Amino acid sequence: MRGADLLVRTLADSGVKHISSLSGNQIMPIYDACIDSSIELYHVRQEAAAVHMADAWGRLTGQPGIALVTAGPGFANALSALYVAKMAESPMVLLSGHAPTSQLGRGAFQEMAQSDMARPVTKASWTVDDATQIGSSITMAMALARSGRPGPVQVSLPVDLLEAQVQVHGSSAVIAGEGSAALISNKDATDTLELLLGSRRPLVLAGPTLTRGRGRQLANSFAEKSGVPVVAMESPRGINDPSLGALAELLAQADTVLLLGKKLDFTLGFGEPPSLAPECRLVQIDPEPQVLEQTQRVLSNPSRLVLTVLADPTTTLEALLNLTPERERTDTAWYDEVQASVSYRPSEWEALSMGQEGPLHPVQVGRGAADSLRGDAAVFISDGGEYGQWAQSCLTASNRVINGPSGSIGSAIPFAMAARLAFPNAPVMTFLGDGTMGFHLMEFDTAVRYNIPFIAVVGNDATWNAEFQIQLRDYGRDRLVGCELRPTRYDEVVKALGGYGEHVSTPEQLGPALERARDSGLPACIDVSIQRVPSPVIRRG
Repeated sequence: MRGADLLVRTLADSGVKHISSLSGNQIMPIYDACIDSSIELYHVRQEAAAVHMADAWGRLTGQPGIALVTAGPGFANALSALYVAKMAESPMVLLSGHAPTSQLGRGAFQEMAQSDMARPVTKASWTVDDATQIGSSITMAMALARSGRPGPVQVSLPVDLLEAQVQVHGSSAVIAGEGSAALISNKDATDTLELLLGSRRPLVLAGPTLTRGRGRQLANSFAEKSGVPVVAMESPRGINDPSLGALAELLAQADTVLLLGKKLDFTLGFGEPPSLAPECRLVQIDPEPQVLEQTQRVLSNPSRLVLTVLADPTTTLEALLNLTPERERTDTAWYDEVQASVSYRPSEWEALSMGQEGPLHPVQVGRGAADSLRGDAAVFISDGGEYGQWAQSCLTASNRVINGPSGSIGSAIPFAMAARLAFPNAPVMTFLGDGTMGFHLMEFDTAVRYNIPFIAVVGNDATWNAEFQIQLRDYGRDRLVGCELRPTRYDEVVKALGGYGEHVSTPEQLGPALERARDSGLPACIDVSIQRVPSPVIRRG
């Protein structure tokens, strides 16, 4: 068999059902090999979209998503999306074509130091140099993507190795497992639990991995059993994430904070006042030693860090849960206050969601779409920007995918396609602004070609509103420049691509439009005229 056949066979034996990809010269052998396999190719319109699809698949299923792009410019187009996946701690593998090994250093077509370029935005990146090692490289990449702090892995595949004949004896099936995980010791788990239960106002801040799947379930179970609030964070807005309500006000009152797979970075004000009290004790448990070392450097008073442990966050939660005694909690004031703080939304929002004429306030959009996200497996997807923050503050669902700590925009449409593949019978809705829509609008063509229905609710204020609000706030109304867009009817564009589209300009139109979009069975765009308003900053005081 060819190296390409070995690659595809290894992926299939590892349980891979589909690959998101954009074609190119150096990966044509892989396309050919897929014809004789059970793996389906989803051919997108831009390389970053392929990576975003693999990213969302990894977040939603816990299994590594697989993206495939060609060498040179095709590979380079994927780099920014790799950064998004890395910051979101998403298990995925990017397979890239590569110039032939026999021509390296001689000015080969699209020759590029791909592994060097990808290394800063991946967990690991390498170039295969032996066709017989293609299978083991793929297996290793999938295991590595899931181990420790999950993240993207990139493997470059020289085209001459994909075309080379290799001898394989027996099955190539080596299923990519969980990967190695550093387990917390019983002493460290006991010490951590004693610090939390012995504090008056303890708080666990969890990283992105614990916002989904089994990690989220364990976090909820531990909080309920121990009475220690657990707040998972995955937004670039950090403690000012509007989906976390008024948490920022309460965080400064915590006396002990456990950073469980959560980096002490800009999202927490680097652990300094006013984000955290100067006397607040810190415990950090993380799978990466460099993260623990970074915390020591970041803190102005490192003595506040009373315990650091190199361990996997998910298995640590299991250990803490098992050690937590069964007892009836009598003092729930702090726990209840944290929960109320996270769920708090200003009462003024109720007035915004009713009786307004003209362009809709984003709250009206969120409240009007809430009923469409009911269901045990419903998927809520939100891009970044001001409109995205409103959506995140108004909407919840069984499954959520947002732009993540990278602060990127543009991934919402590919995310939605992957969500539909992961949950074929569930409601899938994505919310994005009109600026964001421009990044991957043509992926509606992909969705139509492969019959991947979802609903995109586009907030159309004819502006790059996040930057518009910065200019307005920092420089004044007479210094606004470069942020205006046309009030493009994105619903009409989607209809021209074969999807379903409607325009909404009043609140009462939204619900019926969403029902018709759902019933169409097509990839759908609801273009909503919205007001230009800044993202919410939620305060109770």
